[in-house]
Amino acid sequence: MLKKELLIGFAVGIIANTVGTLLYILLFSDLGIAETFQAAIQQGHIGSLLALGAILNLVAFFLFLRVRRDLRAKGVLIATILTALLIMYYKVF
Repeated sequence: MLKKELLIGFAVGIIANTVGTLLYILLFSDLGIAETFQAAIQQGHIGSLLALGAILNLVAFFLFLRVRRDLRAKGVLIATILTALLIMYYKVF
C-alpha cells in the first residue's frame, strides 16, 4: 500500500512536469513542440525548459498535502528531485 501511494505520487509528478513543459511550449513558443525541443537542446536551454515545466509539481504537491495524502506528496517530491538532477546533468555536461 505504501509503495503504491509513492508510485502514484511519482507518476503524478512526472505527468505534471510533462504537461507543464508542453503547456509552456504551446503558450510561449512560436515553434512547434519538436522544433522547440531541438532549439532548446542546440542553445543549451533544455534545463530551463524542464524547470519551467516543473512549476506544476508545486500544485500537485500542495494539493496532496491539503488532502492529507502525504505519501503521494512525497512521490511528487521525488519526481521533482529527479527532474532537478536531470537539469543539473544538462547544465554540467
